[in-house]
Amino acid sequence: MDTDYEKMLSGRLYNADNDQLVAMRHQTRKMIYQYNNTDPDDDDGRNKMLKTLIDCPSGDAYIEAPMHMDYTQNMHVGRRFYANYNAVFLDVAPINIGDNVMLGPSVDLYTAGHPIAADVRNMGLEYGYSITIGNDVWIGGGVKVCPGVNIGNNVIIAAGAVVVSDVPDNVIVGGTPAKIIREIGAKDEKKWTEEKMNYFDTVQKEPTNV
Repeated sequence: MDTDYEKMLSGRLYNADNDQLVAMRHQTRKMIYQYNNTDPDDDDGRNKMLKTLIDCPSGDAYIEAPMHMDYTQNMHVGRRFYANYNAVFLDVAPINIGDNVMLGPSVDLYTAGHPIAADVRNMGLEYGYSITIGNDVWIGGGVKVCPGVNIGNNVIIAAGAVVVSDVPDNVIVGGTPAKIIREIGAKDEKKWTEEKMNYFDTVQKEPTNV
């Protein structure tokens, strides 16, 4: 028979008051407390703690403190992941994030859900559906991503959006619920390539301090 932890990770109903899960959440709270209260200059200590909280093979993830999480090692991130202050990761199901993903402040990723039927919900039974985020994604401040959502590659989600359904590649979305605002295309690449060239040209022309 599967444990409630195994049921939780596989998207089935599970008992959130199970002794094992209660103990795991308590341990996570202690770890998060330590992470959130590290000295601002202790980057090495924070990096070591982060490796025990999330799965990041490249080892270069950066999550500003404070942040919050239910469990540990259910969040898998690619290269150069960054999350600004007050991120919330309800990781009762896997959170899978690609390369070059940036989260603004107060972004919430919710894999946790509760049954619509009140009699079932009141028994303490819950479920979790995984969230997947592709490569090269920028999620603006205050965005909430709901259970089971898949976000494609090269996506921008406008600040304050509530994402309740899948998002395709190469689009900007926003609103509540989030909808496609427009596609990201060649004009965007041209504009920002020109801005980049202007930036580097300006830097090269600036006098250096002696």
